[in-house]
Amino acid sequence: MTDAPVLARAVPVLRIFAEDLARAFYVDWLGFAVDWEHRFHAGAPLYMQVTRSGVTLHLSEHHGDACPGSTVFVPVEGLDALHAELGAKSYRYARPGIEPVDWGRQMRIADPFGNTLRFTEQRSGED
Repeated sequence: MTDAPVLARAVPVLRIFAEDLARAFYVDWLGFAVDWEHRFHAGAPLYMQVTRSGVTLHLSEHHGDACPGSTVFVPVEGLDALHAELGAKSYRYARPGIEPVDWGRQMRIADPFGNTLRFTEQRSGED
């Protein structure tokens, strides 16, 4: 008899192309904190982990790690508050709105590298 495997939370890897744009978007605007960074040597591509409220993302400049155009679905409680927070920061390259979807409401935001984050507040079972 074998023990059943225990799966942990998945961590998406998103392709980035410029460290300064990634920091401006994910850290300065979206409010993620940098947990750690890795480079094989000075001048090598960056691989870093960012986290906000239990959401962890890996951002990689490495060619083979991921392809641009990925989408990450992020469940949110308090979508209006997040929308207001981001609007108050006046990020130059995005002015996301909130849109209704069949399962609730969402705010879609494209990062500077073609990846999309879908911050989604799901409809309660009472609707």
